[in-house]
Amino acid sequence: MNTGSSFPEWEGDMAFAKIEPGSDDEDNFEDAFENIPVATTMDLSTALEESTVALCLFLNNRFSDALNFLRPWYKRSMYHATGYGFILVLRALMTFETQDIQQGIEIMKEAMKTCQSFRRKSSLVQTLSHIIFKPNMESIGEVELHAEICYAECLLLKAGLALIEDETMLSFIKGGVSFGTSYHIYRDCQEAILKIKSFHQTKAFKHLERGVKFGIGAFNLLLSLLPESALRLLNFVGYTGDRDLGLALLHQGAVGTSVRAIMCILTLQIYYNYLCLIFGVETNDFHSLEDLLTPYLTKFPKCAILTFYASRIEIMKGFFGTAQARLQECILLQDEWREIHHLCYWELMWTYIFEQDWHYAYHYVDLLHQHNKWSKSMFTFLKASILCMLPGDFATAMGEDVKSLFMQVRTQKQKIGGKTPPTDKFADVKCRRYYSTTSWHVAQPILEMMYIWSGFQVIAKRLDLVARWMQVIETEEEVLHERPNLEYFMDDQCLVKLLKGCCLKYLDRLWKAELCFDHVIQNEKLLKFDHYLVPYAYYELGILFHQKGDDEKALTYIEHAKTYRDFAMESRLQFRVHTALQRICGNLAKDVNPDF
Repeated sequence: MNTGSSFPEWEGDMAFAKIEPGSDDEDNFEDAFENIPVATTMDLSTALEESTVALCLFLNNRFSDALNFLRPWYKRSMYHATGYGFILVLRALMTFETQDIQQGIEIMKEAMKTCQSFRRKSSLVQTLSHIIFKPNMESIGEVELHAEICYAECLLLKAGLALIEDETMLSFIKGGVSFGTSYHIYRDCQEAILKIKSFHQTKAFKHLERGVKFGIGAFNLLLSLLPESALRLLNFVGYTGDRDLGLALLHQGAVGTSVRAIMCILTLQIYYNYLCLIFGVETNDFHSLEDLLTPYLTKFPKCAILTFYASRIEIMKGFFGTAQARLQECILLQDEWREIHHLCYWELMWTYIFEQDWHYAYHYVDLLHQHNKWSKSMFTFLKASILCMLPGDFATAMGEDVKSLFMQVRTQKQKIGGKTPPTDKFADVKCRRYYSTTSWHVAQPILEMMYIWSGFQVIAKRLDLVARWMQVIETEEEVLHERPNLEYFMDDQCLVKLLKGCCLKYLDRLWKAELCFDHVIQNEKLLKFDHYLVPYAYYELGILFHQKGDDEKALTYIEHAKTYRDFAMESRLQFRVHTALQRICGNLAKDVNPDF
């Protein structure tokens, strides 16, 4: 979906910012001034203009300046409150520091109070009636409607951050209620802007309209990815998501300049670059992502966040060398938010793993292990896994001990929303074997990490790298036959067969891939440790038959994978199964009714 190659002009007089739209100074916004004057009065138009200025500061890596610019009015202006809170929440998610998370929650509470002061006042009777009857939105004013959107955004940000801080089930339930409330607000606002045509003539309408498109689009996209069990937990019973609608609304909201266009763009970037891999969504629509980023990168060529996502697109396309150059460039663009460097380290580590350049991969995982708090257990596990692929004297020279690193994994687990992330839980389970016995081979840990982090899906666009990983897998296969481990022989063999099947599938050698997946399934009862291999083999076999065009058989295998419970990485497979069933059932429906 092409949004155009040129960046639209900023709207509003922006006199307080000493910049006129379309002027030469506008093209050099980041150098236009150092001291930004604070507005002495604040109406809706001025609040939106100041939010746009804060956005420009943010996109020029001037994060503290953006906060300082918004701070004087965040308790009296809904847009200042929302923008101020958004930056602090993003900062908290970057650092994972307890004090930053608590500060973010407190600021979001203040922001919600600010937005609440602009919302339509309701009597107790009216408030109670909203529980049963839909509120009448036709009489709402423009400022009140903007306040509804801002309140819904703040509610989402606060709920998300609270889930990280508070690990209790009560917090999870409250979060589900908050998400549901926010969803209802967006739906009501969508109905209002369709009915009240007078709003369409105002300068602020584009911000309002794109706010609704962002909210409805993001919720539809999220709900379309979640299986029914997850929807029940999040208190979204009775609602279904339309992925195509969600993507279309987000693309529409990303066009032009508004305080919410960038939110739509970042949501789409996260979806295509990460969620599609995690949930098993088939996509190659990277041109639309580049079309969204290009005008912003033209306007803000030094924006670290946008440069990072540009590099991520290169990774998804299989251009790892180009991605590495852009990531190195991103690291040099700013030093204020060091966590953006850590995002780059993570991606650099994986690109070098994909290329089997173990020395560089170790360098970047070591940086993460030393300086980042996102997932100490995962960084430790990856560090040990990469060291397994390097000569033993290298680990000694670095003062590292692989067994000791595997032992540390268990003590470094953390919880998000009351639960250990699936990848951390998987690392914890696997390290028990790797530090307690010698009954495994050097490539096993990194091969498993490649699989659970969707690495084989990423390198599928580089058949030369798929072939290189096939060599690693076949070497492991030979070692297993030469030096079999009697206790876990079948576990090790089935792991190799599953991964070999994945590579053969990407190399379009489907018959041999099918044999590999069948081998795992047929030996289910002989597995002692890695029981996750069987449901994943059923899933991969289903995807293989879908690839061959036999959706009836694909449906049978995918449905069977759905029946398994209590195995490693279960939630990730449930999400992938849900996505696959949607795609396959959709194809079958079209076969029955071509006009469907």
